[in-house]
This record gives sequence, C-alpha cells and structure tokens, in this order.
Amino acid sequence: MEFLSVRQTEDIAYVSLENPNEFNALSEKLMEELKELLFKIGQEKAVKVVVIEGSKKAFCVGHSLKEVETKSDLEVMELFRTCESLMKTMREIPQIIISKVEGVAVAAGSQLVAASDLAVASDQARFGVPGINSGLFCSTPAVFVSRNIGRKKAAELLFTGNLMSALEAEREGLVNKVVPVEKLDEVTDQLAKDITKQSLNIIAIGKRQFYEQLNMEDFQALNYATEVIVRNSQHPDDKEGIRAFFEKRTPIWPDK
Repeated sequence: MEFLSVRQTEDIAYVSLENPNEFNALSEKLMEELKELLFKIGQEKAVKVVVIEGSKKAFCVGHSLKEVETKSDLEVMELFRTCESLMKTMREIPQIIISKVEGVAVAAGSQLVAASDLAVASDQARFGVPGINSGLFCSTPAVFVSRNIGRKKAAELLFTGNLMSALEAEREGLVNKVVPVEKLDEVTDQLAKDITKQSLNIIAIGKRQFYEQLNMEDFQALNYATEVIVRNSQHPDDKEGIRAFFEKRTPIWPDK
C-alpha cells in the first residue's frame, strides 16, 4: 500500500494514514486503499477493532484540493463517490472503528472522525469544516458532522470556517474522550481492549442495529429492536454469554 500502513496487536488493527506531503489528505488513491483494506478486514474477521490514526501534526486535512482543482466535473464526481463508498464500508464492516486524533482533523478529516464509531483525541487536536474559506462548502463532511453534533454548532463551523478545540469537540459529541497527548495511545488502546473482550458476532449485530434504528420513529425503532434482540437471543454466543454469567466465568467466544 502506498498511502497506508497497518499493524495488528491481538484483536486490534492499527491503520495509519501515510500521505505526509499533503498532511494526510484523502487523495482518491488513499481512499481506495483504505476502502479495500477495511473491506478485507471485515471479510477476514481476524480483529474486532480498527484504530485509524494520522500523524502528530495532522490526523487528516480532508480531500486533496489539488485533485479537486485539476479534475473535470465527472472526475470530481468519481472522487466523491469513492469517499461515499469508503464511508459505507466503514459503516458496514462488523468491527468497531476508532479514530485516534493527535493533530488537526478538518473538512473530510472531521468527516472521517464523525463517520467512525468512536473517537479519542489529544488535547492538542483541533476540528473543523473550513471548506467555505476556500470557496468549497463542506457539503459532504456536513452530513456526518451534523449527525454527531448539534445543528447550531454544525452550522457555525460550516459557515464560519472556524476550528474548535478538542475539549469543545468532546462537549459537542464529536469525540468520546480528550486526553493529554502523552496519554493518547494508552487511552485509545484501553478503549479498544474494552471492546475486544466482546464477541465479534454480537458486536456486528449491535453495530448494525444501532445505526439502523437511529433515524426511525420511536416505536418503529422499538419494533425493529425487538426483532433483532429475539434473533440475538438464539445466537450461540448469547447462549455462551448467559451460561458464563451464571457460572461466574469469562465467556469463551468462538471468534477468539
């Protein structure tokens, strides 16, 4: 891979964005590589958590403006369709995706954070959707950012182009935790390990149910959730988990 590196520690895959000349911009090639890698991870089911990380200065600065400037409208459409496909892959794989943010995450970089299931940031991180400053409104990043934070704050970020601190991002719901930069690895690893003790089969059921019900009316969502939990109750991992609970032992999941 040209723009990514990956390493695995037990049930966790660490995926690093490697486009330093453009501060980890989401070039079309990088997005294709990331989509293909995540799809492969989802198919192989060798890990339960994927941690996406950038560099100290930049987690990701969004799409490559060089590509946007030089491509035709049809080529730009293909570029953004690639991003759309990447976001869809992130949502559909069974693993939980954690963004680990040390530096800036702006434009589609904030979109990547918002599309992740969880996020941990250093106290030095900053977030924003400042495309409007360059005459390119962050229309696509707005989708996931506005589904993570409140409408008024999303509008403020989108129309001013201003950045917000990590602490404000935590307060607004874009990230789960903000920690001193020297604790970023430790806290992210612990969050990942809190998930890897679970069954990947049940993680997959829960991830799908969680996102499906979000945009449903309350009782439509409850009806759907009831169907899911009934099916879940018949899963072998549920049987093992309940037996382990009554026998006061740690469950032995078949995916371990």
